Amino acid sequence: MRISDLFIYPLKSARGIAIPFSDIDAFGLPGDRRAMITDAQGHFITQRELQDLARIEVRPEASAFRLLMDGKGEIAVPPLQPGRRMDVSVWKEPVNAAVADDDSNRRLSEWLGREVKLVFFDGEAKRVASTEWAGGETPVTFADGYQILVTTTGSLKALNADLAAHGEGAVGMERFRPNIVVDIDEPWPEDRWAAIEINGIRFDLVKPCARCIMTTQDQQTGSRDVPNPMPAMGRLRMSADRRVPGPLFGWNVTPRGSGKIAVGDTVRVIEERAEGWPLKVRNRA
Repeated sequence: MRISDLFIYPLKSARGIAIPFSDIDAFGLPGDRRAMITDAQGHFITQRELQDLARIEVRPEASAFRLLMDGKGEIAVPPLQPGRRMDVSVWKEPVNAAVADDDSNRRLSEWLGREVKLVFFDGEAKRVASTEWAGGETPVTFADGYQILVTTTGSLKALNADLAAHGEGAVGMERFRPNIVVDIDEPWPEDRWAAIEINGIRFDLVKPCARCIMTTQDQQTGSRDVPNPMPAMGRLRMSADRRVPGPLFGWNVTPRGSGKIAVGDTVRVIEERAEGWPLKVRNRA
């Protein structure tokens, strides 16, 4: 098995960036989900309620954080200023974040047709993943809950085969917004993996990822008038464990070391679960 793709999402819920290699630290992939859009009160906003976020492209630069949006131009967000901070929330978890300048927030609000703020997870921000699943206190940025998301090509192939069998089209891996994509022919092997090793770094698969309406949206336009993977996930991947309800695709991963990884690196399973994740048996006719 090898890594086929690596992605980061500098702005939560905006377009991803394919990268050929990455450092790994306690937060996961540096640069991943370090910025976020909130409402005026600081509650995080995603494509779930604002589909146009899929139209925003991010270009991190040394002296600015540059945003581009189809038909809207670009915003070069200047370096953050000391003291511009506010309390924000991700799934009701509080984070004290740095806030972009007023002009950037004004222009971004005009782009999106509502008052929003652009905030950053800087060196002063603190947040940890669920200790129930990840153990200890592992740091995490603005990701939904964990440091890294891993998916496999074999599982996407199986999902698309079910979609095709029901005349429902096909979807790409971008719908699931992974960080690390593992190339393997077998479908759903990740349900049995407890830990994998890449380039000497251990990655624990701590919790399956329950999927939401974002998987139904085109990741360039935000449109939902596209093939929908939810029916196939409902037939194949409905969790039977109440702790993680809903359709599953991919696994949340916590790194247990630091180093570098790259597309093409070998992925080795170093620990397995005795049984895979329990799934509901559905009529797949």
